Amino acid sequence: MISIGKTYTLDVIKTVDFGFYLDAGELGEVLLPRKYAPDDLATGDSIEVFLYLDSEDRPVATTLEPYAQVGEFAYLRVVDSTRIGAFLDIGLDKDVLVPFAEQHRPMDVGHFYLVYLYLDKVHGRITASSKIDKFLDDERPHHFKPQQAVDLIIANSTDLGYKAIINHSHWGVLYKNDVHQRLSFGQHIKGFIKHVRPDGKIDLSLQGGKETRDKYATIIIDYLEKQNGFAPVHDKSDPQLIAKLFGMSKAAFKKAIGGLYKQRVISIEKDGIRLLKK
Repeated sequence: MISIGKTYTLDVIKTVDFGFYLDAGELGEVLLPRKYAPDDLATGDSIEVFLYLDSEDRPVATTLEPYAQVGEFAYLRVVDSTRIGAFLDIGLDKDVLVPFAEQHRPMDVGHFYLVYLYLDKVHGRITASSKIDKFLDDERPHHFKPQQAVDLIIANSTDLGYKAIINHSHWGVLYKNDVHQRLSFGQHIKGFIKHVRPDGKIDLSLQGGKETRDKYATIIIDYLEKQNGFAPVHDKSDPQLIAKLFGMSKAAFKKAIGGLYKQRVISIEKDGIRLLKK
């Protein structure tokens, strides 16, 4: 089912002076204004567009890419404040309203806020809410598994570390000891499921999988090449020194150098690791 607030690939069914009409299924024929269309677009072609409502609440298409779609969280900037609420820049010609009733705290123009996008039940318009907890149901079943790659949005910091939104659907926690880089509020970042607890709560990691191990191995090799092939650090070294030199945890470092050792790329010596000559 085609709905407002999402991206679809639609067929061009009619050309007019001011644009192109697309077949949007249940929504009928939807206009793509000519200013958003490529010069060579013609009837019978298909094109990827985002659907929203114009100022007269008519469905309209655009090739502009919004910062987020309905059903997603995003860190957006307030561009205006009126008697009905705050308006956020979503990357389109039309801004998105956050009604006063949907503001976790009063929003100020120029500031960024983490919000959830949804369709309001009265007009079907794209609307935002900064009351994000009500859109994250930790009681809802999930099928996350350890080492699974996921998309994260950093939501806030706690005494334990950072709370993050997983795949726009569930809360998870990144523990301080597992974070070896600067994270900022609203940041999108790739992560991994570290552990799913018996109560369904989810622990996260920024390290995991072959792709990440390969990345850390490359970091270590690059460092060694810049240091004439030697680094005075090994698997018994202080975790803080490892994090400072390579930006990774001691566990990730040990796995990476273990793999490099088995591949005979490095040797592990009493006082450090050495890059072997090819």
